[in-house]
Parts: sequence; structure tokens; C-alpha cells
Amino acid sequence: MARSTPGSGINPGGGLRPSSLSEGASTAPSDASPSDGWAGQSPASKVEQSRARGTSLWRDGVRRLRRNRLAVAGGVVIVLLCLIAIFADVLMPLPYTKTNFGRLNEAPSRDYPLGTDQLGRDLLSRMIYGARISMLVGLLSQVIIVSIGVPIGAVSGYLGGRADLFITRFIDVMYAFPRLLFVILVMSMLGAGLFNIFIAIGLTGWVGIARQTRAQVLALKEKEFVDAARGLGAGFSRLLGRHILPNALTPLVVAVTFGIPEAIFTEAALSFIGVGINPPTPSWGQMVGEGQQFIRSYWHLCVFPSIAIAITMLAFTFFGDGVRDALDPKLK
Repeated sequence: MARSTPGSGINPGGGLRPSSLSEGASTAPSDASPSDGWAGQSPASKVEQSRARGTSLWRDGVRRLRRNRLAVAGGVVIVLLCLIAIFADVLMPLPYTKTNFGRLNEAPSRDYPLGTDQLGRDLLSRMIYGARISMLVGLLSQVIIVSIGVPIGAVSGYLGGRADLFITRFIDVMYAFPRLLFVILVMSMLGAGLFNIFIAIGLTGWVGIARQTRAQVLALKEKEFVDAARGLGAGFSRLLGRHILPNALTPLVVAVTFGIPEAIFTEAALSFIGVGINPPTPSWGQMVGEGQQFIRSYWHLCVFPSIAIAITMLAFTFFGDGVRDALDPKLK
């Protein structure tokens, strides 16, 4: 008869003790370790974990953005421009349409800090109101672009197949047109005006963000948290609106921050060639276009609006670069 030894797990009858079985089970390697991510989790927990990771990404992004001095400086300038645009009627020292024919093309002075134009209008007042026009064009045009481009790209990427092929070929055809020339063509058809600028920029600027949205949806729709949400009964609209698009916001936010200065520059170019804002409503591009022929005699007419455009472009560019770096998961 076999004798039992301490720790051997053998009964006097030759069998294994039950405690030995439990000890062996506890020391065996587990098939689903914590590092496996989604393994061994219920569909509901997968969805909740995906939302928590998204929240952490945005929190870390804001923290990294605060450490970027150029991005913070650009954000401060953008906030100031927005405040100037909102309170332009209060900040203007004179009405932007008031003329003084006794002080035409006057250089900067105490009465007129930035001088007057060829009709004797205060240049500072016109530039302050021009900030409202530029910010309206930059922000509202991006709203139109996102409203058109994101749904088209999301539907194309999610459906796939022939629908994706047809939409992609249409996007490629639109992308082949030179954008500025296309905008000029649309403005020539619609006529000058602020509302028509919104339409022209929106109809021609959605292509890039649609392609980015499609690429993000293609990458995300096969993820496990999407399969988990689908398994819980989520439909087409809920999958896109609650699970896929919120996780695709990072490149879209970056695209919008770079699209705003592009829209402002497009409006300035249109106003410069005379198909943008209707006079006497001031626009920075329009002011540069009107003053460029007097650059040698009355330099202030186009130098100050040009500086305003340059500062605005730099501010959005610095802020956009900071947002892109802050939301890049590789830089954690």
C-alpha cells in the first residue's frame, strides 16, 4: 500500500485528494488574462470600456494642449477675435459706413488710429467689423462642410460594396476640381454676398472631410466594441451616432481647425477679386483689394488688413497643430 506523503496529494487508497485538484486548477495558466483587452467580457462591458477610453483620450489631450505654448497663444488670439466679432458694434469707435471727405486717405493719427480710406471712413472701425465677417465665414462654412461631408463619408464607409464605390468615385470627381476656381465659378453663378459665400465654400469644401470620415469608419466598424453594440441590438443610426463617429472625432476636429483659416483665406481671396462681400460691408480681403493700388502712396490701406489676415491664419494654424499633437495617441 502506498504511503501518503505531505504535499503529494495522494490518498492512502491511491487516488488524488480533491484539494490537489483545486490547487492544480489555481496554478494553471488562464486563457483570458487581463491584458487580453476585450477577452472574457460581456458586450455591455466592452461598450462601456470603449467610452471610458474615449473620455480618457480627450482628458489627456486637453492636458497636453495646455502644455503647448504656441497652441495656447493661438487659442487666446482666437478667443479675442471671437469677442471682437461678437461685440463689434460696441467696440467700433465710429460707424464703418461714416464718411469724412475732408480727411481722405489720412495716415494713422490720434483721431484715426489706423487712418482713413479713400472715402474718409475709419479704417479701425472697418477692420473691427471685418473680424465679424471673417469669423462668420470661417465658422459657419465649417458647419456646412461638416453637415455635408461627415454623413456622406460615414454612410460610404459603413455600407461598403457598390454604394461605397459609387460615393467614392463621386468624391474623386469632386476632388479633381481646383477648389478656388470652383468657388469662383459658383460665386459667379450665385453673385456676391455673405450667404452665397457660405454656400460656395460649403459645396466645394466637404470632399476632404468626407474622405477622412470614410477612412475612420472603415477602420472602426470591424472593431470588437462595435460588434458588441451590434450584438446588443444597436441599429444602423445608433451604431454610427453613438459608437463609431464619437471614436472618429479626433481627425475630424483637427480637420475643422485647419479648415477655418482656409475658409477665411478663401473669403479674402474672393473679396480681393470683387466677387465676395458686397460693399459697403467691410471685409479684410476686400480692404486689401481696394488698397493695393495705393500701396506706394497710402501704405496703411492694405498693410493693416493684411496683418489681420496673417495673424488670424497663424493663430488657427498654431492651434490646429496643437490640437493634432494633443489628440495623437502615439504621443502619450
